[in-house]
Amino acid sequence: MKKNSVKKNITNTVFQFSLIGLGLGVAIAVIAYVLVFRENGQIFTLSNLWQFNVDKPHLFIVTLLPVIFFGAGWVVGKYTYRVAEKLYDLETYKDNSQKNLFNFAEELSKGNLNSEYEPEKGNALGNIMIELRDNLQHNKEEELKRKEEDEQRNWTAGGLAKFGEILRNNNNDINKLAFEVISQLSEYIDAVQGGFFILNDEIEQDSHFELIAHFAYGRKKYSQKRLELSEGLVGRAAYEKSTIYLDEVPEEYIEVTSGLGEANPRVLLIVPLKVNDEIHGVLELSSFHPFAEYVIKFVEKVAESIATTISTVKINMRTSKLLTDSQEQADRLSQQEEEMRQNMEELQATQEEATKQAEEFISFTNSVNHTMLRAEFDLNGILVYANMKFLQKLGYSSNSEVEGHHISMFINEKDKLRFNDVWDNLSKGGKHFEGTMMLVTKSGKNIWTMATYTCVRNSMQNVEKILFLGIDITKQQEQNLDLESQIKAVNESSVKLEFAPSGRMINYNQVFVDMTGYKTEDLAEYSVYNFVGDEEQNEFESTWNNIITGQSFRGYSKLLTAKGETKWFEVFYSPERNMYDEISKVIAIAHDISEQKRIEQVSQQQNELIQQQKAELQAHENDLQEKLADARREVKAQFQEIEKIKVRNEKTLEGAHDAIVTINQAGDVEFFNRAAETLWGYSRTDVLGKNIKMLFRNYTKDEDEFMVNLLHPEKRKVVGVRKETSILAKDGAEKPVIILLAGAKVQNEYTYTAFIQSDED
Repeated sequence: MKKNSVKKNITNTVFQFSLIGLGLGVAIAVIAYVLVFRENGQIFTLSNLWQFNVDKPHLFIVTLLPVIFFGAGWVVGKYTYRVAEKLYDLETYKDNSQKNLFNFAEELSKGNLNSEYEPEKGNALGNIMIELRDNLQHNKEEELKRKEEDEQRNWTAGGLAKFGEILRNNNNDINKLAFEVISQLSEYIDAVQGGFFILNDEIEQDSHFELIAHFAYGRKKYSQKRLELSEGLVGRAAYEKSTIYLDEVPEEYIEVTSGLGEANPRVLLIVPLKVNDEIHGVLELSSFHPFAEYVIKFVEKVAESIATTISTVKINMRTSKLLTDSQEQADRLSQQEEEMRQNMEELQATQEEATKQAEEFISFTNSVNHTMLRAEFDLNGILVYANMKFLQKLGYSSNSEVEGHHISMFINEKDKLRFNDVWDNLSKGGKHFEGTMMLVTKSGKNIWTMATYTCVRNSMQNVEKILFLGIDITKQQEQNLDLESQIKAVNESSVKLEFAPSGRMINYNQVFVDMTGYKTEDLAEYSVYNFVGDEEQNEFESTWNNIITGQSFRGYSKLLTAKGETKWFEVFYSPERNMYDEISKVIAIAHDISEQKRIEQVSQQQNELIQQQKAELQAHENDLQEKLADARREVKAQFQEIEKIKVRNEKTLEGAHDAIVTINQAGDVEFFNRAAETLWGYSRTDVLGKNIKMLFRNYTKDEDEFMVNLLHPEKRKVVGVRKETSILAKDGAEKPVIILLAGAKVQNEYTYTAFIQSDED
């Protein structure tokens, strides 16, 4: 019923009470006058009525009875109106309170978690609904946070896979690799500018950073820039081997700006390209917007992969160069040896015919003097002649400086023991000597020679002197030694294999044995096809045919170790030719990339796991929605029952003789009954929502641990124990009491109820 209609009914009630009073007054007055007229034997008429009132004025009050009863009826009706109005207002308040709570619950059931509701003090159900809304909001925020984290993980995994593919496809060209990386990375993380600095350490004394790729505002830039190792923020990041992130970049720092405006990026991210604590370069990225932490970590991971690839590319390039240089030097040395052998044979033939062909000998001698080192020694080793080539190579200006000196002054100390045996054999007319011999110059410097020591005989075939002929091979020998050192370094750091053109393995280094665990007998029948899976056999046969025709090849291979483990290698095949320009063997240099392959597989597995978790999360969300709908229906069904229980409990506690105080986990008062008001002197409105500390004085732990725990929310309460203590009344007086504390846990929150009995009774 609407309020205006109710009030109209109440107003009609006042009018009805007034009419009833008027009618009752008239009836009583009429009866009274009828009795009076009957007693006096008169007839009831208006004239007689008037005469009676004139003669007996005290009867006038009977005449006024209708007015009096009318007024009394109006007063009673008015009182009834006020009482009914108060009851109506109270009922309206309760209806509005329940209606607000019901509307709030209905909004929650519709998923409107932003709905506002302010429960009245002491309305436990309203507080529970508020907690339910807060829990739902918290769950929704957690769900959004999980989705955001999943999106970030997907973004990171996708980016790592993408740049892993870029690194694999461009690992044979540093410049192309740099531009692909910096352009794709700038677009992927929404950076407006990016620079790729690589460490140029080809000349150790002139190591510096070189900008080899520059990308800005969606297009390639052709900037050239050189930075010293300790110059600027790039040098600082490389020196400290750590990332530098600036969100307030000076205006003059960024050199390249957009053609569409003058605004410069304000955020700068500098990440060193570091692997195994070794710097290979630096990435520099700038943006108008700050980079999130997960984006910075992603760039650091990409930088580590880039550094690994650059390190591998450098090793491959160095190895390839070493192999090429080695092959070229081996060809040159083979050619020189062949030429030398031919020259020596010709020289020996000339010496045998020297007595018969003097002119020819002189001509040959002159030729030898122009091309070879020549010296003559007597049988005691004393130098009797040296040509100009010999003097120049050993640092002398004339024969006078060397004639008469023993041959030992020209022999290196390390070769003297070996040379003494050679000389003893020659002095006795033994076979000539051919081989390398180290000589010592006037300044003490060593030179390598391809030497021939030959006995010169007289007509009696007796040894008359010993002739030395030599060719300076110092440069070739140093190159050979350097080449051997480089090959040794390759053998110690990388897998080196040698295959016959048929594919049969003919040699391998210790690194391969250590890495695979195979023994010599296991590798007896090993071939290059053991590196290739069954499904790639046909394709690799075509590749091998190209290799044994002289084409180099770089690719990826895998094999099983002796323990059955799969190893992945990046392999460079280089065919080697003999002196007849035929392919004699194929040298393979391989690097273990199993860890890189494992990372790729782990990344793929993580992507699959993320998709699975996403599906499970969706199923969980659907289940949660169904449970939430059930909860809404249950809340709606139990709402009236909970309200009844709440009212009954509050009335029960309200009528208790002992003071009862209920506090929540934070120590705030939620219930304060009538007996508690009497005991403390506070009204309920003074206490509800306030901290319980206002009802007691301060206690120390040594004085009363029970009270200290009760008054401090973070401490564990002592429940189920009767305790004598005192309270602090409103007037400041302390009253002795006996207190018993009970606890209850609702939705992971504790509520404590104190039953307090005055000790003065």
